[in-house]
This record gives sequence, structure tokens and C-alpha cells, in this order.
Amino acid sequence: MSSDPVYIHGTSPEGQRRLSLMNDVLLNPPSLREMALAGDESIIDFGSGLGQFTRAMARAVPHGRVLGLERDPEQIAGARRLAQEEAGTPNVDFRQADALDPQLSSGEWGTFDVAHSRFVLEHVPDPLRVVQNMVRAVRPGGRIVLADDDHEIMRLSPEPPGFHDFWRAYIRSYEYNRTDPIVGRRLVALLHEAGATPRRNTFIFFGGCVGMPYFDVLAANLLGVVTTARQLILENHLLDERAFDEAVTALQAWSNRPDAAIWYAMNWAEGVRS
Repeated sequence: MSSDPVYIHGTSPEGQRRLSLMNDVLLNPPSLREMALAGDESIIDFGSGLGQFTRAMARAVPHGRVLGLERDPEQIAGARRLAQEEAGTPNVDFRQADALDPQLSSGEWGTFDVAHSRFVLEHVPDPLRVVQNMVRAVRPGGRIVLADDDHEIMRLSPEPPGFHDFWRAYIRSYEYNRTDPIVGRRLVALLHEAGATPRRNTFIFFGGCVGMPYFDVLAANLLGVVTTARQLILENHLLDERAFDEAVTALQAWSNRPDAAIWYAMNWAEGVRS
């Protein structure tokens, strides 16, 4: 078992391009609709990565400001570069900080209107601590928005040979990494435990089928997220190498079927600080 959790998907350029496409095509527009920003909020984004959604929020609050927190220095450098290249987001800033210990100044705690995180809680050893920091970061009445995965709701149709064991091994790799692969179903509970008042929850659809213009991106993303966990899966004997490789081959063939479909959704929940 790992002594320290690692970011299971890595930060390779190929992986980042894949995730950027997923954000821009599938997740950012409906996420902004759910947030229903008024245009003047101050927002803090926990685990902002390359800042695609952080900048999208900044564009949605032209009279507000957005601060993105990211622990990886390469991600921070990339986020700052992209923000400089993109016109229309002078109200966004990025800071190197760990979501588990953001070390905001005394004048910053309790001042934000919205705290947001997406695909962060599944990768940390103590998601409650992150949500507690988010609650502490907003003013009384401020909103806390959580979006994350429950990997057990993934369904493929028709299911490729070996996919069940392949996906179960992927889910178990989180447990060996001391992180939570089903944290999405616990978002409302985490808001409550962190001292916030839950207000609502929903799903943001994160799937598609052959015939949709972005299905190839979806299929590549599915393959990419599992193959990035290959080393963790094999080292912990969650699946043998032959079965892993055969499942990859079957998944690649499945993605070219005329009836292939991915059924998946991102869990989303919102609460307020009392």
C-alpha cells in the first residue's frame, strides 16, 4: 500500500489534453448552469489544475474575482500561462497551495462567496478536511459546491469482455492509494459533517454513445483513466498483466461498435455556511 496517496491519473501532457477536452465539451457548461452565478461573486477554487473551469468561472463573474488553488507547481505554471494567453479573464489568479492545508491569510478566511472543488475529494486521503477548509473559506451564507466521482455507477453497453474485473481493479486501486473511489455519493454527508447546510444535489451527465461528435473523446478518456492506474493495479495484484492487457484490447474494439454507449454521471452537491 502506498505510504502517501498519489494523483492516480498523472499530469502528462497527453492526459491533460484529454481532460481539457472533457472539461470543455461535457462538464463546464452544465456545471456553470448549476452554479447559477450572479456575476459579482468572489470564488475560491480548490484543486484548480490547469484552470480551465477556474477561468470559465472568472468569465461568468466579470464583476467578481476567482482564486485557484493548486498544489502542483507545473499545473500552476500552466494555468498562469493559459490565463495570460486568454483575453477576458483579468479577474483570475492562481496560487500554489494544498487543498488539505491552503494556508490562506487571516484576512482571506471567511470572505469568499463561493468555494468550489471538482474531482479533488476522490484523490485526497481526508476529503472531510478539504470540505471543512472550503466551509471556513466562505462568508456566512456563502456557498460550497462539490463535484466528484462515484465510480461504481459506470456502465458500458454492451459490456466488453473482461470490463467488470478491469473496472473493479481500477476502483480498488483507489483504496490501495488510501483514497475514496465512491466519494461522490458522500458529498451531501461531507457538507453536513463539515458544518455546512446541504441545499441540493444532482447529477451532471458524463456519458454518450456512438453517433455523438465527442464519443471518441469519451472512449479515449475512459481508456486513459484506467491505464494511468496500471502500475498501481499490477503492483497490488488487483489484476494480472495478461487480463489487464486483454481488457484494454477489448475496450478499444468496443469503442468502434455501432451500438457502444457509456452511462456515467458526475455527482454534484451544494451547501451553505450557516
